[in-house]
Amino acid sequence: MIRPRKMKFIELTVFKNDMDRVLEYLGKQSAIQFLEEDGTGDNASVTRIRQVIGRLTDAAVFLGVELPSETSETFSVPGSAETALAEKICSVVDNLKERITKLEQEKNQIRDTFNEVQAFSKMNMPFSELEQLSYLTLRLGRLDVKNHSALREELGDRAVIIPIGEGNRVLAASSKKGRFALDSSLKKFSFEPIAVPKDNMGVPAEMLVSLEEQRRKLEEKIEVINVEKEQIRKSEELNIKQLVFLWNTALIIEVIKSKFTATESFYHFSGWIPADIALETARGLLEITGGRAAIRTYSPEEIPSVKDGSEKVPVSMKHGTFVKGFEGVVFSYGAPLYGTIDPTPLVAIFFTILFGLMFGDIGQGLVLLIIGFLTSAKGPKVFSKFKSYSVPLVSVGIASMVMGVLTGSIFTREDLLIAPTRFITTVITGNPVDRFLHIMPMASEGGSLQKMLFFFGFTVGIGVILNSAGLLINIINRCILKKYEAAFFSKTGLAGLLMFWYALFIALRVIFGGRFKWFDFLGLLIPVFCIFFGPVIWRIISREKPVLEHGLMTFIMEGFVEVLETVSTYISNTVSFLRVGAFALSHAVLSFIVFRFSEALANSGIAGSAMAVLIMILGNIIIIVLEGMIVAIQVVRLQYYEFFNKFFVETGVEFAPFRFKK
Repeated sequence: MIRPRKMKFIELTVFKNDMDRVLEYLGKQSAIQFLEEDGTGDNASVTRIRQVIGRLTDAAVFLGVELPSETSETFSVPGSAETALAEKICSVVDNLKERITKLEQEKNQIRDTFNEVQAFSKMNMPFSELEQLSYLTLRLGRLDVKNHSALREELGDRAVIIPIGEGNRVLAASSKKGRFALDSSLKKFSFEPIAVPKDNMGVPAEMLVSLEEQRRKLEEKIEVINVEKEQIRKSEELNIKQLVFLWNTALIIEVIKSKFTATESFYHFSGWIPADIALETARGLLEITGGRAAIRTYSPEEIPSVKDGSEKVPVSMKHGTFVKGFEGVVFSYGAPLYGTIDPTPLVAIFFTILFGLMFGDIGQGLVLLIIGFLTSAKGPKVFSKFKSYSVPLVSVGIASMVMGVLTGSIFTREDLLIAPTRFITTVITGNPVDRFLHIMPMASEGGSLQKMLFFFGFTVGIGVILNSAGLLINIINRCILKKYEAAFFSKTGLAGLLMFWYALFIALRVIFGGRFKWFDFLGLLIPVFCIFFGPVIWRIISREKPVLEHGLMTFIMEGFVEVLETVSTYISNTVSFLRVGAFALSHAVLSFIVFRFSEALANSGIAGSAMAVLIMILGNIIIIVLEGMIVAIQVVRLQYYEFFNKFFVETGVEFAPFRFKK
């Protein structure tokens, strides 16, 4: 058990010209948790940077560049070169996007016109009357080829100009509501209408051919642009990712700066920093600013808001790899108060032991161990989202394998370790046995029921240790916080611990043939008396009046309920650890069923052998996934309700330093 890292309160005053470099340094170091302030900074830069990020993100989406959620290890604040590069890439992509959008619109319009014209291409009626049935306005005439592009530019997506055959004949088509604009534009570019003979039936065949040809040419142009788009993606993908990282860094810095107190020349801000890195961080800040920074640090006891209880000092842990992997279990329940005992090392040890006891199998433990390695930081990227589970999986995998050696189980098979176990036990004790530990009683194995009961007693013993550890942590924490009444006279204080221990001493003495003695009554009565009269005793010691704060009847009722709750709580907390033995037994029974079932099938021919292998595989998968989850939940439950609730009566605040990387 250790206490969380000591913290310092730090105040900094920095020149505005140095502020970006200061925040960049602090973000990379993950050193400081800023104090919430009502800033006086300017938000104009935030808006400008958001616009740049928006353009870069749009460019990435258009080009198909996937932006990772994590920032890179080597990032900095963007300078003039990065600004110019971002503008260049965005302009190129915007131009490309505009060109392809225009071609797509023109292609869609030609497609719609083609479909409409095709519907009337075989109608047996004069061309001049088609306009009465169609949603189109059709104009057939002559137009100088030089004016085609200019006319298309003016009409935009309101009309389609279709060359008809050779020469300068064209067919113009628009919607009914666009016919006046079409006629005005045609007149502007010297369009000469052609009178279609009355006997000319339907739509000219050249019109469909011309529309199809235009569509094909547009698709070729779009394909050329797509090739260009792919070339730009390959050449600029890395730049776009890096620029997004840089500008996101700049955005974070500007948002942070906008929340700080600012003058014309300076920024002033403050926060919490671990004491063991405060000096190193201060030296780094002075180095990057050339000594142009004012830095002051304070102990938590010097901060008025901490002394009056309105602010809690954030809690930061410093653990090795094994213990750090179980910080999530602690923080999911709550952060310990600053200055109190850190329970994480005990959580790591007991979590591993309890899981191993309930899930003993060498093969299944090996699977968990392999999954733990796969989800580690050095494992495949596809498992990177689960890296926080790596250390617990490795730990419980090893514990399960150790328990599997003791129970003689490998992927539910109980016959593979019999020979080596007999050899080892013969060498050590001279009495060969099939397995070191018997959990499931077997009629063929004499004394296995008694061994199973010993195992259940062992699990209760672990519960006693864990409960006692929780009580000791609570007593120490209460003394640290100077809450002596709760430390000595409460059910989770010294009085409760002594009653718990003495009751266990009596139970063990009776189990091993002893008897209840007269002094046992005294040994139980003294702690019960302290719990019952604790509030009165403390008020007398601290000279608080009145001694009976809420009256005699309330005092009697509260004392009686407190004693009754203490007795029932300790009994239930201790008996609760029988579930460890129960789940270990259920795991052994389920493994036994899978093994015997597959063994019976293996002796019934080739088909039976195949089914036996299938049953063995499926059975182990079900045990690993389903029972593994159940056992994990039970271990967490035991930690929460039998350990944490002894001392987690008030939670602290987890240290959350400013950082760029998640």
